[in-house]
Formats: sequence, structure tokens, C-alpha cells
Amino acid sequence: MTQSSQSLFAEHAYLPGGWRRNVLLEWNAEGTLTTVTPDSTAATPGVARAAGPVVPGMPNLHSHAFQRAMAGLTEYRANATDTFWSWRDLMYRFAARISPEGLAAIAQWLYIEMLKAGYTSVCEFHYVHHTPDGSRYANTAELAERVVDAAKASGIGMTMLPVLYQYSGFGARAPRDDQQRFINTPESLLDLLDRLRTARAEDASLRYGVAPHSLRAVSGDSLRALISGLDTMLPGAPVHIHIAEQTAEVDACLETEGARPVQWLLDRFDVDARWCLVHATHVDAAETAALAKSGAVAGLCLTTEANLGDGIFPAQEYLEAGGRFGIGSDSHIGVDWRSELRLLEYGQRLSRRQRNVLASADATHVADRLFAASLDGGARATGRAVGALQTGHRADWLVLDADHSSVAEHAPDAWLSGVVFCEHGETPILDVYAGGEKVVDNRRHRDEERAYSQYRIALAELLK
Repeated sequence: MTQSSQSLFAEHAYLPGGWRRNVLLEWNAEGTLTTVTPDSTAATPGVARAAGPVVPGMPNLHSHAFQRAMAGLTEYRANATDTFWSWRDLMYRFAARISPEGLAAIAQWLYIEMLKAGYTSVCEFHYVHHTPDGSRYANTAELAERVVDAAKASGIGMTMLPVLYQYSGFGARAPRDDQQRFINTPESLLDLLDRLRTARAEDASLRYGVAPHSLRAVSGDSLRALISGLDTMLPGAPVHIHIAEQTAEVDACLETEGARPVQWLLDRFDVDARWCLVHATHVDAAETAALAKSGAVAGLCLTTEANLGDGIFPAQEYLEAGGRFGIGSDSHIGVDWRSELRLLEYGQRLSRRQRNVLASADATHVADRLFAASLDGGARATGRAVGALQTGHRADWLVLDADHSSVAEHAPDAWLSGVVFCEHGETPILDVYAGGEKVVDNRRHRDEERAYSQYRIALAELLK
């Protein structure tokens, strides 16, 4: 890269303390910010100028890439009481048909969509590991490698989280036939992760961790074995887990384990900032306070949670207790961080019949508070230095369209409110940089046409 291509001047940029003027961003060949200088000279020779206000790229802390190809295909009543569990049956049938080549094409197109929407990092909760009949590929990390390669090709940063899935329910129930592509022991999952690390080494854009699927899919002993093995291999690496998404899950945990899921986990494991508890939708007051105190991140996926009829997370109480959260697109019924934040606030408004519920005395603009909080929580969940325009962090940011109707003529303190809460016309995100590279230019990804063509081929094959 030339020196001029490693710097950018922004008349307005959103730094950790808020909006600043005349910010010079400089980064090295590895895509790491080396200097962030507000109140700099605008006329520095050879420095490109951002076309509009600059904000950090958003981390997406929860993704199942293959489910992108299902979006819109389950919106019909499968039975008289359609729920998450009937949706899951349809998802399993879909997962059974995916080939390695199809998964690669679906994942790359999804990650391009994420970048265009302003997600510059993704935590991939990857659990389709084996052939359709459950036998192992010759390379047990075959499918995980395809997904990592798709992220690299698109330009998005990744935290790859191979999933441990052992059982079909609490009490170590035997796996169902349609779960065979997912099943591993702690030892075989750690071996898969080791093979993956050898083939695709960690770097500034790639981090590894693990994801015990849920308390219904692992036992206490297997969870301990998994984390112990991870700490031998990658001390302190991220751990993500689905938890308390459905009331039936909570009831089953109470019946078999004698405790609610979040309570059970917090009582038995050292849950701290490396953990991301995905959904945590159905938590009582004691669990809400304890989860906030732990320092773990609540992974909220509002478009998916609404689509599946999961329920509403107690966001106001959790934030008042100092809890951290991030957002994810999960099943990818929607791929837009603005929609996630909008639904987070709107769910609270609808349940409480109030407005601006998630504002605070220190942050009166809801969008600003939620944006900053989801950057912080999302960054923690990735285990990578992202989510902020500051020295030592990844050079990931979005350039907003200053002429977009949600931004134009507004004062800077209203820009994020317009971006998050207004839904008018095309996206207000004009350009996207990931690792210092401009991967989206004027709303177009550099590889958009080819990737979409491959996605359509993969989708056509799946839907035969």
C-alpha cells in the first residue's frame, strides 16, 4: 500500500468520546490504526477525504451463515401452533442438503451483505460439520475452512466459533437422526479446531474460540472438558453459548437440573468477559442482575428473536444494572445492525407503552447509547480489537452519506438517531473499510456480481 492509501481525513468522525472534527486516520499495512488525530489540518498533501461522517464498523456477534439461504422460506404455518421448535425442524431439513461448495457460496454472499450493511466483523457460530449422514469428511474441518475462506474473500473480520453439539435435549438425550451433521465430543471438536488453526492461522482479521451450542446440547462435564481444552490451546479465547431463548428450554432446565439456565451456568462456571450468552431472553430479575455483574456479553438478535417469536429481553433493567450487550443477525432474516437496535428499543416501547426507554441520564439520545454499547459489547464478544476508532484497533469504519435524507441538514448529535430510527430509501452507509481496505465503494462491494451469481447457483441447487 502507498502512504496516501494508508490515511484518510474525515471532517467528522465518531471517536470513543463522541463526535470530533477534522480527524486524521492513519493505519499500517496490517490494517491496524496507528494514529487517530482530531483537530488536524485538513489540507494534508496526499490524504484522501471521506465523503461524509465516519463511524466505527459494527461487530456482528452471532451468525449461522447457512441459514441465510432459508430467509423467507419458512413464513407459512407448518401446524396449528407454529413455534421456534417447528421452525427448527424445517431448518434441520434444509441443513441436511447443504454441500461444501454451496455453503461457501452462501457464506460469501452473506458476508458481502453484512459489509454493505455496515457490519465489519462477524462471530460465526458454526455447527454444520459433517456429511449429511453424519460421517466425517476426510478433512474434519472442511466446512469450517470454507466459511473462514468466505470471510477472507469478502473482507470481513471473523471470530470462528466451532460448535460443540452432543445431545438432543437435557438429560443427555441421544441425538436425533437429523442432527448427525452437528455431533461431536469435546475431544473431536477440539481436534477440529486444532486442524482449522493449522490450516488457517489466526491473524489480525481472524480469531478462534468455541461455542457449546446450549445447555440442552452439552452436559456439565463436556462443557468443562471443552473449556479446559480450549484454555490449553488458546487461553482466554471467546466462549459463546445459546441460552434461555425459549420458555420450553427454561422449563426443561428447571425440571432436569433444578435451576434456570442462566442461573445454572453462572453458579457452576467462571462466566466473565470472554463469554457471550446469546439471546438470554427469558431471565428473571436475579439472573438479570447476576449476568450484568459477571461482565459477560448478552448477545441480542432482535430480528431473529422477533421472527421466531422468542420473547423480549429485559433490556432496561439489564442496562441499569451495568450489563453489556452486542447485536447479531443470527438466522439472517434481516442483515442490518440498524434494524437490530431499532427493534431493541421498539420492543421496550411496545411492552411499556413509553418512548425513548433505553435512554439514560448520561445518554439522552437512545441511538447514541445503543450504538456505543453495541460497539463495546460486540468487540468484547469477538475477542478482537475492533469497534472503536482508536490507535491499536482494526481500521474498520463506515462512511455515511452526508446527503442522505436521514442525515442531511441535521446537527451531528442527531445523525445516529436518523441512521438508526429512520427507514427512508437506500442505506445511508456509503463506503465501508475493513482492515484499512475499502471493500464497499458507493454502496457496491468489490466482488458483488460474481458472489451473487454463485449464491444463486447454490440456492437453486438447494431448492431443487
